[in-house]
Amino acid sequence: MDYSSEFQRSISQRDDFWREQAARIDWIKAPEIVWQAKENGHGDWFPDGVLNTCDVALDANIRAGRGDQKALIYDSPVTQTQRAYTYNELTAEVARFAGALRARGIEKGDRVIIYMPMVPQAVIAMLGCARIGAVHSVVFGGFAANELAVRIEDATPKALITASCGIEVNRVIEYKPLVDKAIEQSSHKPEFCIVLQRPQARADLQAGRDVEWNTLMAGAQPVDPVPVKATDPLYILYTSGTTGKPKGVVRDNGGHAVALNYSMSLVYGAKPGDVYWAASDVGWVVGHSYIVYAPLFAGCTSILYEGKPVKTPDAGAFWRVVQDHGVNLLFTAPTAFRAVRKEDPDARELAKYDVSSLQRIFLAGERLDPPTYEWLSEHTGLPVLDHWWQTETGWAICCNPVGIEMMETKPGSATVPSPGFDVQIVDSFGHPVPAGEQGYIAVKLPLPPGCMKTVWGDDERFRRTYLDPIPGYYSSGDGGYIDEDGYVFVMGRTDDVINVAGHRLSTGEMEEVVASHVAVAECCVVGAQDELKGQVPIGLVLVKDGVATDPDELERELVQMVRERIGAIACFQRAMVVDRLPKTRSGKILRRVIRQIADGEAYTVPSTIDDPAILEEISEKFGR
Repeated sequence: MDYSSEFQRSISQRDDFWREQAARIDWIKAPEIVWQAKENGHGDWFPDGVLNTCDVALDANIRAGRGDQKALIYDSPVTQTQRAYTYNELTAEVARFAGALRARGIEKGDRVIIYMPMVPQAVIAMLGCARIGAVHSVVFGGFAANELAVRIEDATPKALITASCGIEVNRVIEYKPLVDKAIEQSSHKPEFCIVLQRPQARADLQAGRDVEWNTLMAGAQPVDPVPVKATDPLYILYTSGTTGKPKGVVRDNGGHAVALNYSMSLVYGAKPGDVYWAASDVGWVVGHSYIVYAPLFAGCTSILYEGKPVKTPDAGAFWRVVQDHGVNLLFTAPTAFRAVRKEDPDARELAKYDVSSLQRIFLAGERLDPPTYEWLSEHTGLPVLDHWWQTETGWAICCNPVGIEMMETKPGSATVPSPGFDVQIVDSFGHPVPAGEQGYIAVKLPLPPGCMKTVWGDDERFRRTYLDPIPGYYSSGDGGYIDEDGYVFVMGRTDDVINVAGHRLSTGEMEEVVASHVAVAECCVVGAQDELKGQVPIGLVLVKDGVATDPDELERELVQMVRERIGAIACFQRAMVVDRLPKTRSGKILRRVIRQIADGEAYTVPSTIDDPAILEEISEKFGR
């Protein structure tokens, strides 16, 4: 079947389509009802089905004869450690940890916060919660105490699981003081904390509340998977807290398992036995979906990497992992390869390693700029595939559907809507716009399985944020267009579309032009307030290592390039060279904060930022 036929069937014969996908996972009680609508156009998938997500991820692979296959490979250049777990070994560890949780009183429906670095115990904790029907909420390790406190307050966990420390390149970050401070700040107090002691920093335990991981596991008895309803929550994952109270995205068990299993074939072309590496963090949605759950649903071997694309130890780090473990499929963010390209523009490090096992490279998490796409394509000779999704959807809204039909790539496009996602471009009134015209990207309801059910404890906020802005649609918050061939171009958040003298212009388009300059490694364009024109674009530019350039001359060249490719209407007249761009720890540029600095507004230093000092440097550039 070709892509077009499969997509049309997913829309016009929705129940039949998803019933077929549901039959590909192991149920305790297979669902008879596929979709049950609610009044708001949203609803429940497989509401009468019963399963256990941990069973689908682990036990089902043992039943299928993959018990001796590697399930998880831990690779930690920051600790010089590697360890592999077979499906048999990982299942045994998870079953024991689940038993330890149950012995401490954790039951189905209880919440457990996991605040961990990239270590195997983080994966074991997540799967252990799923095994007994507890709802995990993973908080990115190293988040500030206040951010952790907000999540404790909202999720009201019965237990909190942490480690004594995390490691950022060569810097040890002690977690336990942050945990203690967060619990102190929160009016809700977890009944107990489990602490994994790491040799790089030992944590002080609070008597009566804290217990060491190894002590807990020493006497633990394994337990079998607990049956849960398909509609029961599997996890809560909070979106970034940089703009007010974070939203707790709730993911169900049944739809999640069905959609992610389908996505491994559709999006990535994965098959059982493949070595799959999502170079992300378990604290983000990519880590949930494509380090922990989907690769195991699909019978793959998943890589858990505690390191960076550069500096652990160098720009060859990713290629070394591919060689050492025979990685077939690699998925990361464009930021990672921009960092590699900046330090190794001629890909000399790549030449040191045998990466012949690698079949495809996938990028998501932010817009894939054409220069990064072209650099990767040229130096690897592999398909480089962009795809677009969100924390809220849990899997790709748009992709190149390699599992059905490899389509021609268009730099700057995430290709086409995934089956199940009826993507449309609408104007501010919710009316569809013609091909090629920019507007708001929306998904006609209902959303496919695997997407968020609601905001934890606040369904009104869910409806207000995602359903009310464009009635009958899920509002993605992103802007873009669909071309005449049906390819979707995501140009960035709708607040990244600036209004210059009445003209709506995409900063994403300008970034494409600026990033194409031979001296530019990475860039960011934001709209700054202007008394005459409303907004004008300003660029921040990172120059490639080893490239000598005069900042004034570079600015003149970039201004001319934007003028030639977009037009004088863009009013692009400033491009400032900076040493670094302010980013979150997951690699996303803090465009909102840059805009606030450019406009002379007060701003809060986000807890998600990787280096707060850069904001002072940016402020000085703007004369603030």
